Amino acid sequence: MVNPGTVAGRKLPPDERELLLARFPPKYENVIADHVTLRVGGTELPRKPNASIVGRADDGQSLECLVVELDGTTDRPDGSTYHITWSLGPCRRAIESNDVLRDHGWESISAPISIELEPTRF
Repeated sequence: MVNPGTVAGRKLPPDERELLLARFPPKYENVIADHVTLRVGGTELPRKPNASIVGRADDGQSLECLVVELDGTTDRPDGSTYHITWSLGPCRRAIESNDVLRDHGWESISAPISIELEPTRF
C-alpha cells in the first residue's frame, strides 16, 4: 500500500535537466526544475510517456514554470496543466505554479522540445 501523501509523477533525469537549464536559464534564485506531478496518492507508478516542453509561464514576480505535453496533452486529469516548476523567488512554493498557469495562462515556445521523463514516486 502507498502512503496517501506521496506523489506519483515523472522525474527529469539529471542530463535532461542540465540541458534544459542551459536552454531556459532560471530567472529566480530557488531552482526546482526536476519533475512533473501526475497525482497525489495512488498505487501504481505511471508508465514512461512521450513528453515535450511546449510552453512557458512566468508571473513576472517570482515564479516560472515550463509547460509539458504528455502523450499529446497538457491537461492533467485534475483539470490543471502538466508542468515543471522551474524557479521560485523567496517565500514561494512550487504548488503555486498551478495558480500561475490557471490565472495567467502560458505562452507556447517556437518548437516543442522532446524530453525523457522517468516514472517516480516522491
